[in-house]
Amino acid sequence: MKKVTLILIFTIVSVTGCNSLRFAPTEEQKQNAWLHNRTVLKAAETAKAENASNQLQTLTNLSELQSRAFTSYFGLPEKFPPAESVDELLSQSNYQLVTTALQQSSQRPDAFELADNVLEIGIGIFALLGGVYGTRAASFLKTAKQKSQALKEIIAGNELFKQQNPQTSADFKMAHKNQSHATRQLVAELKT
Repeated sequence: MKKVTLILIFTIVSVTGCNSLRFAPTEEQKQNAWLHNRTVLKAAETAKAENASNQLQTLTNLSELQSRAFTSYFGLPEKFPPAESVDELLSQSNYQLVTTALQQSSQRPDAFELADNVLEIGIGIFALLGGVYGTRAASFLKTAKQKSQALKEIIAGNELFKQQNPQTSADFKMAHKNQSHATRQLVAELKT
């Protein structure tokens, strides 16, 4: 059974890649990457036009090349924000766009949602494979999904209890002091 689980995990990671750990770039993030490229391009042009030092010109040119990689990675936006002039680049709407893109870039998928999705994919794969091992593996994954949901409900209930009963917070922590480091780490990750 352990071999089957390892094969499943390897298959899921191979098929889904690292995108399952982060959200795909939003339109605002794509616009921000494109605006970054336009901004460093204007900075490089300005450095050259103003006869800035060789070092500054080289740095701005390098920055513009690096920015192309970001734009390629994020992809082009559907709608291009105004960015023809320095005034357009420095507009308040672009500052708002940067703020939005920064906020969105820090978002991560919910750990429980991610685990549920991985388990659902595994259940589907083993259901397709069929047979005795496929049925056993699908059953194992269904149980794991139920346990994941139970853990989520327990943590949510504990957090609600602590919020509603702040006077018992010390007792609550004392009751959980014998938890292993791995358990504490898992709960901390799941709470955030």
